[in-house]
Amino acid sequence: MTYVVTEPCIKCKYTDCVEVCPVDCFHEGPNFLVIDPEECIDCSLCEPECPVNAIYAEDELPPAQAHFLELNTELSKEWPVITEMKPAPDDAKEWDEVTDKLQYLER
Repeated sequence: MTYVVTEPCIKCKYTDCVEVCPVDCFHEGPNFLVIDPEECIDCSLCEPECPVNAIYAEDELPPAQAHFLELNTELSKEWPVITEMKPAPDDAKEWDEVTDKLQYLER
């Protein structure tokens, strides 16, 4: 099983989760993070660290977010690994509560 980054992360891209990951399974895109399902060891350390509750265990994904498993798999093959916490984007707080953000995902 893996953990999955979902829509709330788009345009927020807080990296608190990256800091606690023991296997460096996070990958960074322009405005979103993903988890490589092949590298994730299902340790669950990242989930409580996410300030916008964007990370779910694969078997607990809300139905409306299920397509993010495939998206994490795809983008983790394209984006570089991120291993250290970085400052959030300047406008991250403005996007915390916004829903339906998939159209804003930058690849």
